[in-house]
Amino acid sequence: MSPTRRALLAAALPAVLAPALIRRAMAADDPRMAPRVLGKATAKVTVEEWFSLTCPHCAQFAINVLPEIKTKLIDTGRIRYVFCDYPLDRISLMAAQIARSLPVERYEPFVMALLANQDHWAFVQDGSQEEQLRKMAALAGLSADSFDRAVNDTQLQNEILSEQGKAETQYKITGTPSFRFNNDVYRDGELSYDAFEKKVAAAGG
Repeated sequence: MSPTRRALLAAALPAVLAPALIRRAMAADDPRMAPRVLGKATAKVTVEEWFSLTCPHCAQFAINVLPEIKTKLIDTGRIRYVFCDYPLDRISLMAAQIARSLPVERYEPFVMALLANQDHWAFVQDGSQEEQLRKMAALAGLSADSFDRAVNDTQLQNEILSEQGKAETQYKITGTPSFRFNNDVYRDGELSYDAFEKKVAAAGG
């Protein structure tokens, strides 16, 4: 994220998310921040995807490419796939908080539903984005009280933003989607399946 985008995001969030608080040490034992992973731990290649739930390119990748990746690379044991939050705006941060507040087994189906239905909640013309997100969360089994607790949880917000900051510092991630194939970082947006598979092979998978 560029300094300008980070400043805009910080300005759109509650005052408690001042940079000094974002940089402080976060709770290392928060189960909501445990890796959200598909695939076997024994896979030779670990692929990390940094994505935003309001990113149209992330949605296109999830809809058009990820199903084939799951069938041919994840389910066959070639890769282990890790979802990494990189919220581009306030509503994508809120959506990431909701996703991480669900039971682990509901995380990936909920994220895929959000990406496949962006027009119905992220870019809705009539009505509130938050209210549409609330409806999506209810379909995933999250109660109204749990939804309110999740979106108002400043610790969880800070933890997500802290991980985003680490990605920017360590891997120079500045946009979505971005990927890391073991140690090879790709920052140039969505990939076709063939291009993705070639990077897996080059990484040893």
